[in-house]
Amino acid sequence: MEWNTYVVANPHKCISCKACEVSCAIAHLGTSVVTAGMTNAPFLPRLNLVQTPRVSAPIQCHHCENAPCAAICPVNAIATRDNAVVVNADKCIGCKSCIIACPFGAVGLVPEYKNGQQEKMIAHKCDICAERKAGPACVETCPASAFVVVKPDELKESIKSKRTAVVASASAAQTAILEAR
Repeated sequence: MEWNTYVVANPHKCISCKACEVSCAIAHLGTSVVTAGMTNAPFLPRLNLVQTPRVSAPIQCHHCENAPCAAICPVNAIATRDNAVVVNADKCIGCKSCIIACPFGAVGLVPEYKNGQQEKMIAHKCDICAERKAGPACVETCPASAFVVVKPDELKESIKSKRTAVVASASAAQTAILEAR
């Protein structure tokens, strides 16, 4: 099984400015927004900033390898594509099973419109801006650099480095104990 790409945010860097929400919503509009308030498009970010008195951070999809939201979807509207867990809006029936299954609270439900009329409610979650060449909008626009894109190869290399460091440290400790005897 291949690992998925995901975005992680450092809650200690987050300044609660909501630039991530705004850039996410704009990145998925499918139209240009030049001036605030000059569009009738709904504001639908695929991540949600949560603020507490001590910390704030965006809640977004972790693109799980065995995604509970995808596993529970009765119509297979959620699937892994190009190392990301994505929703096929055409297949989604709005049953809310994915919302219940997501352990992070990262899936929501939003209205889908056709010809200006609300047609149905559909699952809505981070897709790591899969259609955007520059990558996730939240990462690009965060003024505090709180976001990091974690790619499978980078994650595997990080794990390997940590394990190597642990082995080296343990080896040095064992050598010191043996030499002390």
